[in-house]
Amino acid sequence: MLKVKVDNFNKKDLFSLDKTKIPKHIAIIMDGNRRWAKKRSLPAIIGHSKGAETLTSIVKTAAFFKIKVLTVYAFSTENWSRSQSEINHVMRLFVKYLKKQLKFLIKEKVRLNIIGDLSLCPQNVQESFIDTIEKTKDGDKLDLVIAINYGARDEIKRAIVKILNDYDDKKISKSQISSELIDQYLDTNKYPDPDLLIRTGGELRISNFLLWQLSYAELYITNVLWPDFNQNELLKAILEFQRRKRRFGA
Repeated sequence: MLKVKVDNFNKKDLFSLDKTKIPKHIAIIMDGNRRWAKKRSLPAIIGHSKGAETLTSIVKTAAFFKIKVLTVYAFSTENWSRSQSEINHVMRLFVKYLKKQLKFLIKEKVRLNIIGDLSLCPQNVQESFIDTIEKTKDGDKLDLVIAINYGARDEIKRAIVKILNDYDDKKISKSQISSELIDQYLDTNKYPDPDLLIRTGGELRISNFLLWQLSYAELYITNVLWPDFNQNELLKAILEFQRRKRRFGA
């Protein structure tokens, strides 16, 4: 059983939770690490490190609530424009995080996967992700999907290229092209579309994240910065999701 401290929950909120209406797939834009550090007169790298600790807590809580897929935006295609020192730290943090959390992921049956173009990351980062993905492949409690060097426009571009290549190779015809077929060529083809998108840090934008897949996701924006986003904040987001009436355009 995952060690989630029930005492940390708001008891009224926890009692209000409808266990039959838990979102199957939650996506999170983990925003606010640098602002969290700046408010405390700390370097940005400390904020990223604290954000990594928060991720582990939220993974535990997501599994506790029996969420099946958790997709988190860790490093975008635009993040390469940041300072080289910050990029280097984030890349080292990926390797450190995967090494530190491997036993936890295996023990708690959390299966790791990635979306994005990993090939542009440093070799040791690529190897760490590939190794962790292989060692956690039998996990069946929660799929943790990390978006690294990910951008939705880049994902769609890569999907179009793959479709055109298969068309040239006569593997598909024009008449077969549909939304369902495009789904199969996206990085997320293994997973259902997110039911709920959470953005921490208060910004009101999607930031090139899962543009195709979020078509009918419920959006939840909180001013809480990612390092301060705890299990009770996740519960609040799920409760707000349960109050929504999803019509899917009908």
